[in-house]
Amino acid sequence: MALSVSDLPAMYTLLANSLSRDESVRKPAEAALAQSENRPGFCSCLMEVITAKDLVSQVDVRLLASVYFKNSVSRYWRNRRESSGISSEEKIHLKQKLLSHLREENPQVTFADVMYIAFGPMQIALTLAVLISKIARIDYPKLWPELFTILAQQLQSADTLTSHRIFLILFRTLKELSTKRLTSDQKNFAEISSQFFDYSWHLWQTDVQTILHGITALVQNISSNSEHHHDDLYLTCERWFLCSKIIRQLIISGFPGDANSIQFCHFILDTSLQEQHHKFGNFLKRSCTKLMKILVAIQHRHPYSFGDKCVLPVVMDFCLNKITDPGPERMSFEQFLIQCMSMVKSVLECKEYKTSLTGRVMDENRVSLEQTKKSISNAVAGFITSLLPSDRVVLLCNVLIRRYFVLTVNDLEEWHQNPEYFHHEQDSVLWSEKLRPCAEALYIVLFQNHSQLLGPVVVSILQEAMKGCPSSVTDITPGLLLKDAAYAAAAYVYYELSNYLSFKDWFNGALSLELTNGHPNMRIIHRKVALILGQWVSEIKDDTKRSVYCALIRLLQDNDLCVRLAASRSLVFHIEDATFSEKDFSDLIPVCWDLCFKLVEEVQEFDSKVQVLNLISALIAHVTEVIPYANKLVQFFQKAWEESSGESLLQIQLLTALKNFVVALGYQSPICYNMLLPILRSGLDENSPDELLEDSMLLWEATLSHAPSMVPQLLSYFACLVEILERSFDYLKVAANITESYIILGGTEFLSMHASSVAKLFDLVVGNVNDRGLLSILPLVDVSVQCFPMEVPQLISSTLQKLIVICLTGGDDYDPSKTAVKASSAAILARILIMNTNYLAQLTSEPSVLALLQKSGFPVEENILLCLVDIWLDKVDNVTSIQKKMFGLALSIILTLRVPQVLDKLDQILSVCTSVILGGSEDLTEEESSSDSMSSSKPVFPSKESRRREIKFSDPINQLSLENSVRENLQTCASLHGESFNSAIGRMHPAAFAQLKQALKMP
Repeated sequence: MALSVSDLPAMYTLLANSLSRDESVRKPAEAALAQSENRPGFCSCLMEVITAKDLVSQVDVRLLASVYFKNSVSRYWRNRRESSGISSEEKIHLKQKLLSHLREENPQVTFADVMYIAFGPMQIALTLAVLISKIARIDYPKLWPELFTILAQQLQSADTLTSHRIFLILFRTLKELSTKRLTSDQKNFAEISSQFFDYSWHLWQTDVQTILHGITALVQNISSNSEHHHDDLYLTCERWFLCSKIIRQLIISGFPGDANSIQFCHFILDTSLQEQHHKFGNFLKRSCTKLMKILVAIQHRHPYSFGDKCVLPVVMDFCLNKITDPGPERMSFEQFLIQCMSMVKSVLECKEYKTSLTGRVMDENRVSLEQTKKSISNAVAGFITSLLPSDRVVLLCNVLIRRYFVLTVNDLEEWHQNPEYFHHEQDSVLWSEKLRPCAEALYIVLFQNHSQLLGPVVVSILQEAMKGCPSSVTDITPGLLLKDAAYAAAAYVYYELSNYLSFKDWFNGALSLELTNGHPNMRIIHRKVALILGQWVSEIKDDTKRSVYCALIRLLQDNDLCVRLAASRSLVFHIEDATFSEKDFSDLIPVCWDLCFKLVEEVQEFDSKVQVLNLISALIAHVTEVIPYANKLVQFFQKAWEESSGESLLQIQLLTALKNFVVALGYQSPICYNMLLPILRSGLDENSPDELLEDSMLLWEATLSHAPSMVPQLLSYFACLVEILERSFDYLKVAANITESYIILGGTEFLSMHASSVAKLFDLVVGNVNDRGLLSILPLVDVSVQCFPMEVPQLISSTLQKLIVICLTGGDDYDPSKTAVKASSAAILARILIMNTNYLAQLTSEPSVLALLQKSGFPVEENILLCLVDIWLDKVDNVTSIQKKMFGLALSIILTLRVPQVLDKLDQILSVCTSVILGGSEDLTEEESSSDSMSSSKPVFPSKESRRREIKFSDPINQLSLENSVRENLQTCASLHGESFNSAIGRMHPAAFAQLKQALKMP
């Protein structure tokens, strides 16, 4: 039953009771509201509660009503099959009501309070803005075309509060609509941008002046110790922020080119410069940071307009000055400095600003867009060169290293309190979030652009720092912190710096000596040494590798957890390096394993566990001898998996490491099955997280590929594969390899247990995937028929019928993949004809096959077997040697059919058989001999590969003689057709007949 106005008192009571602290009152009210959510009129009742004038003071109830309203829109605004949703009439009413209630009043509070406290009315206004944006995403423009027109009309006569609310709605709605990527949606957004940009821009300019005057007055009042309320000023500030965000959204998402960005950028910069003269702290800092963020976004989106001579040079100069001379409040203004560095970095690495070496075509009258861009690029390159002369580049480099790379007191305290957190925050955090990583990212780009100039500078700083702070120093002095910064600078640009600095001399003369000082304060330098050893891995020569490996193992034993984590990461770089020397590392392996197991016990952070796991995985994958440590690794994986419950990302890393472990164990992998198989089963379970499936399947594939034989537990897992493929074909290739392993290793036991699953799997895939997918599954059908020629064809009759349709329908003249699919399908049918002749004859005569062919548009006018003959004749040059022989044997069997049409194809059949006999035997011999030589070059252990070779060499096709088959079946054909046969033979070309006699060794 629909809710109406008469239900409003009850609705208000339920909302009020839902806020009660008494659970006996709250729970029934929440249940009643949940039951009412999908009733018609529910949202309308909530809207009445929110807008009721006599309930203005009941902020908590109205806020809860707005939240229920928003959630109901998310669930029921779209009409779904399982729910009737909100009626069209109610939707129209709600949209009209929402746009008529834009002025959500603010309480009377001081300016200082409102800057930091989220009040109910503001939260209600925000919730309603989000609600309108969600409706707009669904209904605009088709079902709500008047939305922006009404908002624009309301703005013309709005006071400060109403305009603030409208801009709040505009921002949320524009943000929502900007994420729609269809061309029509982007066109609609562009129209909105053209409608609102000018008004928003002019209001933004006006608000800036109002804010500046207001803040000036506020500062004067504060200095005279008088207090005033500044509600309107606060709302203007908030509206200005919203307006800034809206303008950014319009420029970034609403304009496909660079239009409108130049004037905006220039004015923002001028305002930013003016605002630096004021002392009003937090608001000005927020303002400057927001404006600089907008500048960075515009430069990224509209680089050519931003490259204007009135914009880029001024912005860059301003940012460079702020970076090199930030003033006394540098640390309290960190976010603004980050944005300044981001701007400089973005400009320096912007590919649109790189000079082009291409010339202009002679006699070209019209200036193209590309030539305009080239002209701007060259001009910007000139601006950047003039802004960054050599002395300023050197100064910037020095400032970055000596000021921003240096650890602060807060950094050292944080390190002391939580080494793990400090390690990951410093080295794994997104560079744009923290000042030091941002400075490091800017330094790297700066060095790459000016490596010849800065190479000697960085070496000079490094030498100065090492000279000013010898390795014997233990106090945390400015000299030691500068050395730490200089080491970081040398680590980050190892590739370019290697031209100016010999790693061997540096390691032997300084880095190795640093490790001899075990004082706790030396953790600062030890951490950077670990970083350097990892970064410089490509520059470390063979004569230094052993010493570096020993140094990393020593760092892995350091007392400080942060140092050990840095060493573990660098050790991974060395182990995975293409020039890794296991010979030099071999005697360090036992202690390395012990240190890994010890470290993984000590760390608590998720990122730390993943990092140590990466080291363990790298050791397993790249170190030859894993067997001696297998028991410890089994215990480690068992415990790690149990402790990782609920942490999918960590479990993914564990599954990858387990796969490497299984591969490293090889045919001895069953020693870990007690630990491995339960983990594998849990990863394949349909209730396990989807993100674990891919890595679980890769582990499953590796387990089967390295299993010496099939065990009952593994055998029982096959049913999971069909369930997985029923959900998705994303992992079809891996699934094909897994299925092959079961067929090869499981043999008769596997088929007897999973016959129906095999049939279901083949039928599920064939006909439902593309050609690439078919080519991964057809070899499995072939090997199944080869291993079980009497059992499998009957099991997979539905699949075989589809293969007949594939062979006989569809063109493939210009598509190699379709040709390969048709040829492989024809080879499977040829094998069945050879190994189970009666079944294929029976299958091709079934009505269901005829119906399928007719449905596919193939006119069945003759025996289907004879139709297949045409495919075998046509595709004989598109298959392997063994398949050519199958085609020949199948064609020879066709000679025994009691149908006169066989004689029409006799010439072609004998021609193909002759060519296969005379040429195919050489190919087969070569293939077999190469396989023999491969298998004899190393010892054969029981495995999937050895079993695959056995199956290949025991293929009955190899034992059959095509020559004898053709000779015998020719005689049968002659006796069946008599004089007609002789006439057909007589029509053969003499040369072809001579080759036939040669192939059959006939006199």
